[in-house]
Amino acid sequence: MQIDSLKVFCDLTETESFTKAAQINHVTQSAVSQQIASLERQFKTLLIERSKKKFRLTREGQILYEYSKQIIQTYDSLLSRLQGIKDIVSGTIRVATIYSIGLHDLPPYLKSFLKQFPTVNVHIEYRRANQVYEDVLGNVVDLGLVAYPTKDAKLEMVPLRKDRLVLICHPLHPLAARTSVKLTELNHSKFISFEPDIPTRKAIDKLLKESNVEVTSVMEFDNVETVKRAVEIDAGISIVPQGTVNQEVAAKTLAQVHIEGPELYRPLGAIHKKNKVLSPAMKQFLNLLKAEVAPKV
Repeated sequence: MQIDSLKVFCDLTETESFTKAAQINHVTQSAVSQQIASLERQFKTLLIERSKKKFRLTREGQILYEYSKQIIQTYDSLLSRLQGIKDIVSGTIRVATIYSIGLHDLPPYLKSFLKQFPTVNVHIEYRRANQVYEDVLGNVVDLGLVAYPTKDAKLEMVPLRKDRLVLICHPLHPLAARTSVKLTELNHSKFISFEPDIPTRKAIDKLLKESNVEVTSVMEFDNVETVKRAVEIDAGISIVPQGTVNQEVAAKTLAQVHIEGPELYRPLGAIHKKNKVLSPAMKQFLNLLKAEVAPKV
């Protein structure tokens, strides 16, 4: 019996998916099945109730899972401690991020990190917000990067910096000539929205409701890139994080307008599973992400 087999068993238990367990461990689904069968032979007992449509452990399987988690955490702590003693920062970091952070906020941090620690491999997955949480909880990734991070008893949240929210419109739109605008002036405007389940959409809806502003949502998208494209063709206006439109504003394909009143911000956060043993590489990566200002590289 090997640590790898116990890890595969734990990943299978937590994801309830042979496909995801195989993906996490970079093996085939057949290899996952073989390792589970090997454990069952080792302990001379069934670990998974195969007659059920829904994934379910046997009583023996549940006991093995609980002890296996302790063994893996101890093993990971040992590796992390040994690497720390030797000042070794290496290995792989798996990160799931929402599109706006991955495309606009993360690149300078990632470039600076890889320059400092060239032996570390950082694997990035672009996901919707709900999928980021699922991937972190399912051990598909080590870290998640999200906006408006939500509390979860199974997760640790590391606050990062905040994004200022701004109004964007077509350069020929009447609001484009303004330096600032009140939210109340947006009443009944054609609006390009994020999809309803996107945290930024929920925050903007709440903001508009508190100001008694009703907009007409003419299009809905799941990421900021398509929102910007719709505004560029003058299909409507939108509110987005300022850092996501720097290039378009510089190229004058979009106009950016300050929203009057208290500064509007979108909080960012990194999440990882509670009690997860962070390798020296993960700790260094998080420390860099916590910097208020993006590194210049």
